[in-house]
Amino acid sequence: MKRFLNIGLAGLFLANVAYAQSYQFDFSEKKKVEKGVIQISSDSIYPCKGGYGYDFLPAPVKKSNEPFFFSVDVPDGNYLVTVTLGNARKAGSTTVRAESRRLFLENISTRKGEFLTYRFTVNKRNTIISDGEKVQIKEREKNKLNWDDKLTFEFNGDAPCLASLKIEPVNDVVTVFLAGNSTVVDQDNEPWASWGQMIPRFFDEHVCFANYAESGERADTFIKAGRLKKALTQMKEGDYMFIEFGHNDQKLKGPGKGAYYSFASNLKYFVDVVRAKGGIPVFVTPTQRRSFDNSGKIQETHEDYPDAMRWVAQREGVQVIELHDMTRVFYEAMGVEPSKKAFVHYPAGTYPNQTKALADNTHFNPYGAYEIAKCVIEGIKQLNLPWVKYLRDDYHPFNPASPDKVDTFKWNESPFTEIEKPDGN
Repeated sequence: MKRFLNIGLAGLFLANVAYAQSYQFDFSEKKKVEKGVIQISSDSIYPCKGGYGYDFLPAPVKKSNEPFFFSVDVPDGNYLVTVTLGNARKAGSTTVRAESRRLFLENISTRKGEFLTYRFTVNKRNTIISDGEKVQIKEREKNKLNWDDKLTFEFNGDAPCLASLKIEPVNDVVTVFLAGNSTVVDQDNEPWASWGQMIPRFFDEHVCFANYAESGERADTFIKAGRLKKALTQMKEGDYMFIEFGHNDQKLKGPGKGAYYSFASNLKYFVDVVRAKGGIPVFVTPTQRRSFDNSGKIQETHEDYPDAMRWVAQREGVQVIELHDMTRVFYEAMGVEPSKKAFVHYPAGTYPNQTKALADNTHFNPYGAYEIAKCVIEGIKQLNLPWVKYLRDDYHPFNPASPDKVDTFKWNESPFTEIEKPDGN
């Protein structure tokens, strides 16, 4: 079986990709393009006839180095994306993100007249579970790019240069579903970020991450809102679900609640339903909070919840990524004050309408999220999950005790910011 199917613009039915069709767009300003290729001009504003076009911001002008967005209407599913970056008239430096700031390519340099082609696989979804049933998303999610009917790309960087974009439905790649809270979610706006939106950058097109996490979620609310049920409608045999909870679950008090009661029962439910679909559950212990004692050591703030995850995992034969331990090492290696550089700590006036300093010791900025994604990858390597072979060639082994220097991390911010902290703690 071919790894992907080029089915043309007519479209046809594929399992789990209902009437998905392939698109090939040309952005190079050629006078003539090949048959079947859609030529994009500055007038191609979403939604053009056909459901595609530049979105959110004005179309880029020839000499502009401003970021831009491009959207296309597609059904739910996984899509193989082929991008050719470069420009005949100028040098470029391009970063590619998709949906809610999921990172796929970063700081790709092209000389004038040079064109480089890359491929990755992206997951798209909406809220529909079945006829008459939808995911109960929060009010703040209603403008979230992860839950709409279009696949959106962000082209950013010092000088973003896009020559062509090809989108094809694909159904035979490993999909890794992410279930979790604000430390995992695809954060929409600067300066917030989470490891779940950084990890796609490190894998090639054979692996697709479908991030269903949301700020403020607990294991029980993730189930009740239909997020798990929706993910299961997309899951096929051999797919994975990474499950990270504990931050918000510990706030749930009362009879029958607690780490070894309702939390453990909910984790067991995740395991059962994922396995019933032929999927493979993996637990990820929660990230530490930035809470230091007087000796510069991280204090435990998660009560029994990490141990409860380990207990359920042992009982049910579930593999565990010890992110709880790795993030402790990471923060302590950075130090008490320097570790603020991994979190949303910014003085007043850094972002529009920010009248007070941001000092959040739970939620990460892009650098912190990027480093923690590397921690997760080292956990994947320790478990020797079979798809670890699809790490990109430029991934280098990472040691949380020796984090990357902050000043070596280059991030071109997205145009949209938010000063209100995400739900959860």
